[in-house]
Amino acid sequence: MGPTAAGKTDLAIALTEIFPFEIISVDAAMVYRGMDIGTAKPSAAVLAGVAHHLIDIRQPEDTYSAADFCRDASRLIRDIHHRGKYPLLVGGTMFYFRALELGLPDLPGAQPHLRQALERRARDEGWNTLYQELCRLDPKRAAQIRPTDTQRIQRALEIVMLTGASSAEGRNNAWYDGRQNHSPVCKLALAASDRAWLHQRIERRFAEMLDAGFIDEVKQLLVGEGLQAELPSLRMVGYRQVARFLSGELGYNEMVERGSARTRQLAKRQLTWLRNQPGVTWVDCRSNNLLETAAAYIRAKVTTLGL
Repeated sequence: MGPTAAGKTDLAIALTEIFPFEIISVDAAMVYRGMDIGTAKPSAAVLAGVAHHLIDIRQPEDTYSAADFCRDASRLIRDIHHRGKYPLLVGGTMFYFRALELGLPDLPGAQPHLRQALERRARDEGWNTLYQELCRLDPKRAAQIRPTDTQRIQRALEIVMLTGASSAEGRNNAWYDGRQNHSPVCKLALAASDRAWLHQRIERRFAEMLDAGFIDEVKQLLVGEGLQAELPSLRMVGYRQVARFLSGELGYNEMVERGSARTRQLAKRQLTWLRNQPGVTWVDCRSNNLLETAAAYIRAKVTTLGL
């Protein structure tokens, strides 16, 4: 686990050369085909050489939820164990980690007609109006959502409108109980001892994505595939800013500045989430001995657990 741009993928690939691991991606963006550059997806050569799962399994217009992830990851964990190997879950979508470990409430799936109605209202009335409505209908959930987080505002309103209850009221009846999961969980998190180093790495990586053809990738999705910029997949960090540049809403320099800024904010949220999780072992991703330190941690855990 760890913030974006911390080097999780490179470390995971190196660990597969030491241990009998198969990698399960815990990334809400890497599930989508055609979204390669902006998600920092491993190259085709790496994917061909190292077993990866839950990458390129959906079209960008499809939905992929935490419930979908839990079902898929649970099945894969069993399959990997049956092959005599260990699952290595790698990524930065922290809610997926939490859902897999602790469980999910029995909440309704997305309803396209209701979602479209909410999107129309947002265009006509503004997202702030919908956020204020959420504050009235489900104040506890609204307090946990930033007023600018349109995707979560939309989902929270869907739940209230479909069930007549707040999202919190369904949490005691989980359809998926992560506490009955398949094996002990060992949590290793990467973080930089110097936050400025991580920020510089984020900015450099975003620039490298642009040099690698990120704008053309988004243009292909919007023009070549005819997708709408309002899709959840295209509202992700980076994609949203490039889409706004292509529509003329942002200039190039402003797009670069906002893309980097939003990525830094994402990294901050990821780190905040990790600091509140029990049982996490931290490793400095700047260390020259990162691989050796991580491998030693894994060997000690395997010995302690008798695996």
